[in-house]
Amino acid sequence: MKKKRHLPVGKLPGRLLKELLDKNYCAEDSGVVIGPRVGEDAAVIDVGSKDTYLVAKTDPITFAAERIGWYAVNVNANDVATMGAVPRWFLATVFLPEGKASEAMATEIFGDISNAAKELGITVCGGHTEITAGLERPMVVGQMLGEVHKDKLVRKTDVRAGDDIIMTKGIGIEGTAILAWERAEELEGRYGSEFVERARRFLYEPGISIVKEASIAAGTGRARAMHDLTEGGLSTGVMEMAGMGMKKLGATIERSGIHCYPETAALCSHYGIDPLGMISSGALLVAVAPEDSGCVLGALKEAGVRARVIGSLIEGDKGFKMIEDGEEKELPAFEVDEIARLFESEGKRSNPLLR
Repeated sequence: MKKKRHLPVGKLPGRLLKELLDKNYCAEDSGVVIGPRVGEDAAVIDVGSKDTYLVAKTDPITFAAERIGWYAVNVNANDVATMGAVPRWFLATVFLPEGKASEAMATEIFGDISNAAKELGITVCGGHTEITAGLERPMVVGQMLGEVHKDKLVRKTDVRAGDDIIMTKGIGIEGTAILAWERAEELEGRYGSEFVERARRFLYEPGISIVKEASIAAGTGRARAMHDLTEGGLSTGVMEMAGMGMKKLGATIERSGIHCYPETAALCSHYGIDPLGMISSGALLVAVAPEDSGCVLGALKEAGVRARVIGSLIEGDKGFKMIEDGEEKELPAFEVDEIARLFESEGKRSNPLLR
């Protein structure tokens, strides 16, 4: 009998996900403006309002208990914001592990959800909690709802060949924080406690939220598409964005334009990780026409957000390229996020990624 091949940790392979979505798509008259699609960050629904659409997102948080409630609010808000929408209402399903759950654990998670929501002006409006058998750690499944004016909706299908690709902040922000939390003792021995604390604080500074910069980019009226860099990092995000247009596109990326924080570079070197394939929430991709790049970059700079053009979208038959030290190479592709690969290679049972 042929042995079944198990799927790797992390996102479903894009090919399989596309096949599943193509077979299970919603009815055309359901009011869905933007539905499920590989690379799409959130759903957009016409609920009959004259002026606005409802934007809906759900994302699970399966990482360690520290700040899991804070994570749940922020990562769901990010994806709503990439549609040009304002995140407004949040619901959470909270699973606490049997035999480990305590009042203190529940209090911390609820407090983090509340604090994160207040920071972003979001109302917590419902959810569900339970103590669940078979869990090693808490899990939170978030659902975020937002609104966007119909004429302000940012659609990824609007991208076209020749568009500039702007990236905010830098790569590997979230991955850096994950490693610092998961490997604190080991890393303190090598780099010291101050280094580890800085890396841990990447959650807040530079931060994994892109709500501010997405609002700024959308507010210029020039953004054709926006994409939050989650599992698979920059390479996967670029490929997903390029595949969302009416015509499949490729991309050329300038390696010298990609900012990598010193802490990120040190951890990637230590663990043999390629930062281009490392979970990078906190970095936002924005596709704009070349003549509009200056406007978007200026607005971001005025708000104190680091941003730079890192490449451009090109015709699909040219593929995905990276220019490094004057040499054109293939942009690396990652079937599995680099951190997930690291933990899987070490035999860890649980997926350290957040979704």
